[in-house]
Amino acid sequence: MGSSALGMLFSIGFFITLISLSIVPQYSEGKTRHYEFNIKMQNVTRLCHTKSMVTVNGKFPGPRVVAREGDRLVIKVMNHVASNISIHWHGIRQLRSGWADGPAYITQCPIQTGQSYVYNFTVIGQRGTFWWHGHISWLRSTVYGPLIILPKRNVPYPFEKPYIEVPVIFGEWFSADPEAIIKQALQTGGGPNVSDAYTINGLPGPSYNCSARDTFKLKVKPGKTYLLQIINAALNDELFFSIPNHTLTVVAVDAIYVKPFESNIILITPGQTTNVLLKTKPYFPGAAFLMTARPYFTGQGTFDNSSVAGILEYKFPSFHLKKLPLFKPTLPPLNDTSFATNFTKKLRSLASPQFPANVPKKVDKQLFFTVSLGTNPCDHKNQTCQGPNGTKFSASVNNISFTLPTTALLQAHFFGQSNGIYKPDFPINPFHWFNYTGNPPNNTMVSNGTKLLVLPFNTSVELILQDTSILGAESHPLHLHGYNFFVVGQGFGNYDPQKDPKNFNLVDPIERNTVGVPSGGWVAIRFLADNPGVWFMHCRLEVHTSWGLKMAWLVLDGKLPNQKLLPPPEDLPKC
Repeated sequence: MGSSALGMLFSIGFFITLISLSIVPQYSEGKTRHYEFNIKMQNVTRLCHTKSMVTVNGKFPGPRVVAREGDRLVIKVMNHVASNISIHWHGIRQLRSGWADGPAYITQCPIQTGQSYVYNFTVIGQRGTFWWHGHISWLRSTVYGPLIILPKRNVPYPFEKPYIEVPVIFGEWFSADPEAIIKQALQTGGGPNVSDAYTINGLPGPSYNCSARDTFKLKVKPGKTYLLQIINAALNDELFFSIPNHTLTVVAVDAIYVKPFESNIILITPGQTTNVLLKTKPYFPGAAFLMTARPYFTGQGTFDNSSVAGILEYKFPSFHLKKLPLFKPTLPPLNDTSFATNFTKKLRSLASPQFPANVPKKVDKQLFFTVSLGTNPCDHKNQTCQGPNGTKFSASVNNISFTLPTTALLQAHFFGQSNGIYKPDFPINPFHWFNYTGNPPNNTMVSNGTKLLVLPFNTSVELILQDTSILGAESHPLHLHGYNFFVVGQGFGNYDPQKDPKNFNLVDPIERNTVGVPSGGWVAIRFLADNPGVWFMHCRLEVHTSWGLKMAWLVLDGKLPNQKLLPPPEDLPKC
């Protein structure tokens, strides 16, 4: 079967309704659901280019995982490719089950060729749109898919019940091998080549050459309400998204219900999910509509400045029209920080009795992290790298560029073998103060190391994430594993510890697992460290993560049995 035909079958078969759970086995509450992921090579054609790439069960994107709040998921991953692999269940808190979180060399060693690993975890107190993806090198460019957690039985949504639920996943297509792209970039010290196209549900759409037939089409009925479960799985770009002549109602972000608000355009950073209600017109409109996404970009480097589009089509009435006018949306300029800021400010938690916003009011630990681009010397003398002034690009948190160990940090901690693997001395503040968003310092070099920040169980944390102007201010979407957090404040310029806390929202702040640090600004988050284990925090822009913009937390066990990390499974991969 040709790749275009596979794409058409995927768009039809993968994105059918979840109404009445018609495609999901009918389990009672709290049941165990089994899945098998076969990591295998598959020939896929896009942009008239065929390549063999790493997939799950031969699908791009991979299969949808569906469960209910309170269910246990048992997912066996079998690796049939030459590359090591691990899978992260993005947004799932993994309460005491950090062995199933997935980031390679953080909570597990990767699954080697010919080996398998069973991810075994229970979804506790969460429901909504999540996703899963590969979490080693750049394999997540092709290894990803939706993870939908439905509410418990007979628990309704706090908004209008949708007629159909439709996952909409943004991704990127690289005609070259993404692993080769990042490998070359790390060797030369320069920026990696950008993607050749963005995709919706794996399809580039009509705005790219040779892609008119590889277009995701959403066929709708008049007078119905559709829930779009939007996921940004792109490696390196925040995206604007809009459907012309239609208004979207935002009802959830990162699997957290929000106070609903209408918007013609949404902004979604890599790693985030956003659920929106699309109410179709009450009559056949006699037109089709381009559902379009394109990047929001504030940095200094190169990026894929193109647009991806799917088509919203109304199902024809009794008569047939051969050709319909096609409406296109108007999206903000690519660097429209004003729109990005205003959109973010509209996000508020429900803060209702059923869905409270339990933001910590008292803070035990105050932390201040700078997130920066920087440089490292070339690896070899007499070598000139392609970064600034012949150096290698690097990135850091508090000027420390994180070095991945060769033994998983969680294993080293649990078995008391941390010596020589990591140091528990990550700084809670930058070593040197400077005007973070003013003229950058002359020295752009960063230090390197594997350092963890240690927190006692149940510590309430306030963390300020401050962007810097070193090598140019830039928006950084940060993802925290193992936790949701509350975004209590944000602003531009340097954070002022005297003035800015007076404006913090401690009533109904949005709760997330991924937040964008504004370009040339800061964001304040709070969370309660009530989940023992080792937890990764990193930039969702994969190029910055590859350059070292990442760190890890070690949350110690509590005193009670239900406050301690569970023991590792027997099939835990070995390094």
